[in-house]
Amino acid sequence: PDPAAVNCDELKSLLAKHQLSVSAFGSGAGWIRHKLRLTDPDASVRRRAIDYVAQLIAVAGQFHAPVILGSMQGRWGDGVAREQAYQWLGDALNELGEGAAHHNAPLLYEFLNRYETNLFNTVEATLAFLNSLRTRNVKLLCDLFHMNIEERDIAAALRLAGNKVGHIHYADTNRQAMGFGHLDVKLIAEALRDINYAGFISAEVLPLPDGETAARKTIESIRMFFPIANA
Repeated sequence: PDPAAVNCDELKSLLAKHQLSVSAFGSGAGWIRHKLRLTDPDASVRRRAIDYVAQLIAVAGQFHAPVILGSMQGRWGDGVAREQAYQWLGDALNELGEGAAHHNAPLLYEFLNRYETNLFNTVEATLAFLNSLRTRNVKLLCDLFHMNIEERDIAAALRLAGNKVGHIHYADTNRQAMGFGHLDVKLIAEALRDINYAGFISAEVLPLPDGETAARKTIESIRMFFPIANA
């Protein structure tokens, strides 16, 4: 629900016990629970949104993990001009990207599909924006579900992103576990190998037909297409 809810001591103990590491911390509750957006027309809401992510970055830093910025990016419209929203988003990413750099972790920016935001929906558009920023510590979170909606060629988009790819959300075309939709994973796996991607591949999928089945299906798919992965 918020950064303070993370019991860092307990989490560190569990990670050590099970020999795991944290792939990333999500910030979605900032919007879902607290209605905070970096492009909100209210300056006080924008400030609270930045502070919320900054607090999460401080928690994630204890685990050498990045923070994902997705739904909290917001959108333009309803009295907010497109260029104004871009300016506010850019200012926030500059501040938060540099904040994450102090913890030796990137900030992960997730470009979403058109039904969730009208800011940036493709790798090409997002890269152009990130390259205009002062910070160089923001990387792309490439969610295959969103990319299936927006990209003409997912593999080509991943190659275009290159070393800017910081994390992969592994989901099929229907947001279910890989194998329950119709995504051509072979081409995606080849593209990730071509760009020497060595980061996490994590499932962000619906728990269908149930959570355990979705998890098993994901692991089977990762082991099939990424045989050297530590899945």
